[in-house]
Amino acid sequence: MAKRVLIPIPSFDFDPTESAIPWKILNKAGVEITFATPNGSIGQCDYRMLHGKGLGPLSILLAADRTGREAFAEMSVATEFKEPIKWSDINPVNFDGLILPGGHAKGMIEYLESTILQKCVSKFFELEKPVGAICHGVVLASRNQKSDNRSVLYGRKTTALMASQELSAWLLTCAWLGNYYRTYPKTVEAEVKSTLAYVNDFIKGPLALFRDSPENLSRGFVVRDRNYLSARWPGDAHLFGTTFLEMLG
Repeated sequence: MAKRVLIPIPSFDFDPTESAIPWKILNKAGVEITFATPNGSIGQCDYRMLHGKGLGPLSILLAADRTGREAFAEMSVATEFKEPIKWSDINPVNFDGLILPGGHAKGMIEYLESTILQKCVSKFFELEKPVGAICHGVVLASRNQKSDNRSVLYGRKTTALMASQELSAWLLTCAWLGNYYRTYPKTVEAEVKSTLAYVNDFIKGPLALFRDSPENLSRGFVVRDRNYLSARWPGDAHLFGTTFLEMLG
């Protein structure tokens, strides 16, 4: 029987690479994927991250690369993407794993602050099913609490978008894009660290300059702690998807 994985996304502004690359890896392996959006309508990605419009010469570094664009093109016509369920209809018992994509534009706020998704994520951790979070998806994971009112990430090791990455992208583009790269005043790294048992449980990994690929997974970086997997940015997406597939068994 095929494994079933849930990928919740907001109505708009989710990162195309962080959703499509894991989707493609799992789909190719025969995993049954269900997307979920706030109201069951088709989600719209952050198109600036897909095409680089408005990023100028920085698009080569910041926007999706060819593999990311191709994967999103395939995902966008897939039945499961075009026919998502509602967040309110999610039942974690019906799935074998959960993937939390990221994204930084303001449309992500409804996703990061959704009490429905927070309860959903907490249930996946409670059931000890594989949970994968990348970039701002780690923020959503960290905001879930256990019965002791501590984050589900308390006592676990994790990575996420590093402050150096977030602030560098903002500084390079704020003159014309404003706070496009600052979802919140507090950086992802700072918020996630505040929920951990020890500051050193946040693992930055090597310098993130190059994106990984199917042929060069070593460029990616992930942290696995039991049933939980985390990654930092779109450049880790291939290793993230491959490792999550292994976790499904």
